[in-house]
Amino acid sequence: MVKSILGIMGGSGLYHLPGLAGEHWETIESPWGAPSDQVLFAEIGGLPIRFLPRHGRGHKVSPTHINYRANIDVMKRAGVTDLISVSACGSLKERYAPGHFVVVDQFIDRTFAREKSFFGDGCVAHVSLADPVSPLLAKAIEGALKAEDVEHHMGGTYLVMEGPQFSTRAESELYRSWGCDVIGMTNMPEAKLAREAELCYATVAMVTDYDCWHDDHQQVDIAAVLAVMKDNTEKAQRVIARLARDFPREHPACPIGSDKALEIAIVTAPDVRNWALLAKLDAVAGRVLKG
Repeated sequence: MVKSILGIMGGSGLYHLPGLAGEHWETIESPWGAPSDQVLFAEIGGLPIRFLPRHGRGHKVSPTHINYRANIDVMKRAGVTDLISVSACGSLKERYAPGHFVVVDQFIDRTFAREKSFFGDGCVAHVSLADPVSPLLAKAIEGALKAEDVEHHMGGTYLVMEGPQFSTRAESELYRSWGCDVIGMTNMPEAKLAREAELCYATVAMVTDYDCWHDDHQQVDIAAVLAVMKDNTEKAQRVIARLARDFPREHPACPIGSDKALEIAIVTAPDVRNWALLAKLDAVAGRVLKG
């Protein structure tokens, strides 16, 4: 079996991880451009960890300007088998209170200014996203949340907006009418690209505020958000450490095929493929293209 390497994509507030062994930062080049930062190589309890701060250390890259393709590509090049997104979000339902964590299982992508696929002219591929979250990874996260006594909810729909502005009240109410549970700016196209890269993917959405729909929270208060975010970060660090200690050292096959997503996805005939694009796909799709 393949040895597990756990990737952490850290969002707002999570720029480093404590308690690591053998930690060092490495620059990984990507044919898709510059990622948000270097990748941190380390171990927790003997499990290899790869950590990438999604906005860069110091939070210098906005959600729209993140190079999502490069970020996923360098995590794949770093050997990651299972990728966890740790992301701040707003709540669209009363029961998801600030400080709660949500292990979402669905996304609605409302972004419009981002590159959303590794594939294109000269190599077309269509992966399934019916179930965008890998269930075994979500279950492992649930175990860590329970062990660390963090208030959490399993399942939910994450509405991904473009940003960087927060919602209008009309938008917030629209997303609530769709049945969405939380709202954020970063997990798409990240989840789509992770599936194209055959990475098992799951999200820990950390609620920082009620979106502006709430009568008592009719506008997002940045100071209050930052206070909750600080507490959420401490909890996330504990959860990640627990998850790493308990994580299987050999990567189990994903029951929904996340780690084999490209086997029947590429539809372009070999004799008309764009070889320049294929060269860029060496990490993401090398397993199937070489075959």
